[in-house]
Amino acid sequence: MKNFYKNKKVLITGHTGFKGSWLTQVLLNWEAEVVGVSLAPNTEPNLFEILGLKAKIKNYFSDIRNLEAMKKIFIDEKPEIVFHLAAQPIVRLSYDDPLGTLSTNIMGTANILEVCKEATSVKSVVIITTDKVYENKEWHYAYRENDPLGGHDPYSSSKAAADIVTNSYIQSFFNPEDFGTKHNALVAIARAGNVIGGGDWAEYRLIPDVIKAIYHTDTHVEIRNPEAVRPWQHVLEPLSGYLMLAEELYNKKKELSGAWNFGPNNDSFVSVRVLAEGAKEILGKGEYKINPDTTKHEANLLKLDINKAIAVLGWKPLLSFKETLDLTFNWYKNYYENGEDIVEYTNKQINSFLK
Repeated sequence: MKNFYKNKKVLITGHTGFKGSWLTQVLLNWEAEVVGVSLAPNTEPNLFEILGLKAKIKNYFSDIRNLEAMKKIFIDEKPEIVFHLAAQPIVRLSYDDPLGTLSTNIMGTANILEVCKEATSVKSVVIITTDKVYENKEWHYAYRENDPLGGHDPYSSSKAAADIVTNSYIQSFFNPEDFGTKHNALVAIARAGNVIGGGDWAEYRLIPDVIKAIYHTDTHVEIRNPEAVRPWQHVLEPLSGYLMLAEELYNKKKELSGAWNFGPNNDSFVSVRVLAEGAKEILGKGEYKINPDTTKHEANLLKLDINKAIAVLGWKPLLSFKETLDLTFNWYKNYYENGEDIVEYTNKQINSFLK
């Protein structure tokens, strides 16, 4: 993949976010020409500024809901590969701002698909949604790509709708049967689980809550739903899947258009309580308190079936749950305590994973 991405013009929406910053760093290491489109970072600290990415790539701090702005960026930059990560990504915030969540996640996605449709330079598009797009029945069965979509909360429903809109664009404008005659771009949808790793300080997420409680406020972390089981995976796991998928689409593998699940190994489907205990063990400090909050619905159990990605794409998760926790909390431990250059440390984790 390093050889493939070298000198490729890659546009990332949401590049200032947690996952977007990791993806940007990986592509910079591979000497890709990266263009970022996003709102400015909304946390302090944030990984985008910590890694010094603003000075290393072409930045557009713009709202994806502004269609005319998106059109101009695509005309000026002529990207070949597009990763669409920009979103309002927090379930609990979607209750506070449902219309903003819906407009960003649905119309923002539609805008990106529309400009990709009109841009002759674009060959490969990966639209990132979430595991929460599925109609979650709280069972132990793992959801497959063709299972019904749903969404109890505004965030989940907005991402399910974005998924449906993307599939509509695939069928109407990026149909694999018409590839090479009516269009020259292929589009895929990537659904991932609860992604964790160093450099996330977002609100209402367990890892950032743990870190802020220990290093910023010196208090205990409050856990709303300790027995909720999540598919925890290190950020580099799904990103490797997105990168593999985009390369194959670029290489005209039209049968790979459509939806894909990227989830962790079975040992990573564990409860919030188990993760909190693991964090405490690695960091050597920190306490948590159970503070149930039933006012805003959140899923208790959700599993992804990743057999399609394993069998067809040749992707598979590499890390155990323990390795995922070690990478995540050792990153923060280095940032706050050990003092090793954080860019070098981040690249050390990237290189170790890729090897």
